Amino acid sequence: MEEIERIPVVPTITLGHDKDNYTIEVELPGVHKKDIEFEASENSFCLSAPRDDIEYFGCWMLAHAIDPKKATATFTNGLLRVTAPLIESCEGVKVPIK
Repeated sequence: MEEIERIPVVPTITLGHDKDNYTIEVELPGVHKKDIEFEASENSFCLSAPRDDIEYFGCWMLAHAIDPKKATATFTNGLLRVTAPLIESCEGVKVPIK
């Protein structure tokens, strides 16, 4: 069987966090859940997900460290949603503006 040549595409992602967790949302229309590969470390994550004509892929750095071993992921209607707890609180000190 011949390997299909797919067009590489960086997917649309949304990153956000509250005081406890990072939330990562990745749009993967037309992808099957079984074909998604998602790997995370404390400071980054990488994704690849093929579909018939394209291959979504990319790696991203995180501003705050997460615990990847406690991350959870769901995939519904083409949207991958990953939640990972922050290792430390990312609350800063308010700086007054003069």
